[in-house]
Amino acid sequence: MIRTFRHRGLKELFEKGKTSRVEKRLHARIIRRLDYLDAARAPQDMNLPGFNFHRLQGKPVRYTVHVNGPWCITFAFDDGDAFDVDLENYH
Repeated sequence: MIRTFRHRGLKELFEKGKTSRVEKRLHARIIRRLDYLDAARAPQDMNLPGFNFHRLQGKPVRYTVHVNGPWCITFAFDDGDAFDVDLENYH
């Protein structure tokens, strides 16, 4: 279950299905990934085709799934829940 968001636009998109804080062309792909993340019980549950799931280097431990182009959703995971869910541009 998703517990907290870092990115306000992701929170709005997840809770309301729309936001002006994230490019509209990314909405469907982001919502799909957030729905899977909300249902995940372990980080590896996000290892799905097309998601390019992997663990990021560094501390604290964070994970990422690809959205589109340079955009990725990053998150921490603890005790079956996702925390600090963020939308990041890696380039």
